[in-house]
Amino acid sequence: MNKYKLLAIDMDGTALTSTKKISSRTLNAVNNLLKRGVHVVTSTGRGLAELVDYREDFKLMNYGILISGGIVYDFFKGAPIATHAVDEETMLKLIDFGTAERAMIHLLTLNHSVAREVDIQHMNDFGMEIYFNMFNRICLRTDDFKQYIRTHPGEVFKVNLYHRDRASRDRNLERMSKLNLSIAFAESNNLEASPAGINKGSGLIDLCNFLNVDLSETVAIGDGFNDKEILQTAGFAVAMGNAREEIKQLANFVTLDNDNDGVANVIEKFF
Repeated sequence: MNKYKLLAIDMDGTALTSTKKISSRTLNAVNNLLKRGVHVVTSTGRGLAELVDYREDFKLMNYGILISGGIVYDFFKGAPIATHAVDEETMLKLIDFGTAERAMIHLLTLNHSVAREVDIQHMNDFGMEIYFNMFNRICLRTDDFKQYIRTHPGEVFKVNLYHRDRASRDRNLERMSKLNLSIAFAESNNLEASPAGINKGSGLIDLCNFLNVDLSETVAIGDGFNDKEILQTAGFAVAMGNAREEIKQLANFVTLDNDNDGVANVIEKFF
């Protein structure tokens, strides 16, 4: 009998290929594992709006660690298990930081992804052109983030700041480091701001407490800096072949890359 009861899978760079698709082999491996009674959950920086293209693929998946641990979600019930919102005062400062650096500001709520129209139409300026189609389809538009925050109290779980270059990102990293935040890196010049102590690893703890699963019975797969904490928290840590070297150093096993079914390889090997 396999000792692992839960598999947490990152999306971008892990479950998804470089063209943002899920291969048939990976999809079949995930769904077969779910049918065997293992909890397979997505562990992602995305919110519900950004997962809409994949819900049919993963319709058997019950739970998700979303918005980098800001929400642990029950897909079947359509309700959160745990939520951790960014406080209003901190968000207002983050908006100022983003504005100062002409960054693309992106807010994530339970159901919505919020950005400015002008930034969406120029996502190549922020190195985010591969996400243009998705953002253009799903995002709510606002030109006044501070007003949006004030009229949606307690609803924002993460603030992304996409910068035009590394120097701009580093200036905001210095500013943000003085606030009580969890800061993660996902895309090349992105900074993800979540409440202090909230990350994918804390999301895994929330979910395991809910499911009464011991952390030693969990496997996590990821590729980026925002996967660091969940790899350190899970009983068995797997880095993708395309992962950054620092992430590979945290792993118990390095699998194939995301264009060669690295996730399916892990399922076939360890489950």
